[in-house]
Amino acid sequence: MAKETHEINPQVINLIATGTRITGDILSDGDFRIDGELTGNIDTKGRLVIGASGKVLGDIKCKSCEIAGKQKGKIFINEQLSLKASSTVTGDIVTGKLSIEPGAYFAGTCTMGDDSADNESN
Repeated sequence: MAKETHEINPQVINLIATGTRITGDILSDGDFRIDGELTGNIDTKGRLVIGASGKVLGDIKCKSCEIAGKQKGKIFINEQLSLKASSTVTGDIVTGKLSIEPGAYFAGTCTMGDDSADNESN
């Protein structure tokens, strides 16, 4: 009989491809990449990447995040948020660490600290 495990498989990446539009909330244990459009909230225990063509209209909660596309909503990151030069982010951010490349657009407030994201997501 196979033993059931609840560990995150680092090989598994969920993908919303360019040209795909999803409306609704997403809850995942693994890593996620969005190159299409999501209207809704995303909550993942893994890493989230929003590609240059990606667009998220909703709140984000995850372990770490890299944004190269567009996002509008609140962001709660346990570890590190990285905003690439092509990114446009509108909303409040709560993160452990923040990296912003020159050229990135950010409008909102930011709270940083080792435990600030953990407190917000509980």
